Amino acid sequence: MRDLAVLFKGNNLQRLLGGLGVTLELSLASVALSIVLGLLAGVLMTLKNPVVRAAMRLWLETVRIVPQLVLLFLVYFGMAKTFNLQLSGEAAAVIVFTFWGAGEMGDLVRGAITSIPVHQRESSAALGLTRGQTWRYVLLPQAARRLIPQAINLTTRMIKTTSLVMLIGVVEVLKVGSQIIDAARYDAPQGAVWVYGAVFFLYFFACWPISLAAGWLEKRWS
Repeated sequence: MRDLAVLFKGNNLQRLLGGLGVTLELSLASVALSIVLGLLAGVLMTLKNPVVRAAMRLWLETVRIVPQLVLLFLVYFGMAKTFNLQLSGEAAAVIVFTFWGAGEMGDLVRGAITSIPVHQRESSAALGLTRGQTWRYVLLPQAARRLIPQAINLTTRMIKTTSLVMLIGVVEVLKVGSQIIDAARYDAPQGAVWVYGAVFFLYFFACWPISLAAGWLEKRWS
């Protein structure tokens, strides 16, 4: 039980919660930007222009193939030296996760739009709706209904993946946990299991409600 006490020693528990706050701030900022850019990217992915489609495909394949950690190092260390940019770890994280999330979101939007039957467009044209009105009143509302559960699942993935930012010096919940373990390595040599266990539950309770919401929406809209 002495090792368990490391969680409640000083302000360790408060620090862990503060680290979770940093994790949520980074992930939610990235998610918000990814939704806006992903909607635009998804529409572009449906265009027939070969140049646009090739560019969108290259973006999507990049975010699917290249590990997020490599992108973090490239932006945080590579861009700083090459272009003499002074990026904070938090700014680099938001750039990378937005680049990744917008690409993934764009593909989800593309899939949602292309899954709408062609006769919906034809019926809109028959009713005299313009192309813009068709997108606004017919295609996007139906696409959103198909998209939201998958977008929520992407949000949970982004929250979990933000743990990588500890490797570029951002003090989020996993980094805080590592600091607590290092500071207590003599007083509580087995404290790692309790600290990382607490981190486990913090991630779980941060993502669980979002996962439940995705499941509820899928059942409601199925």
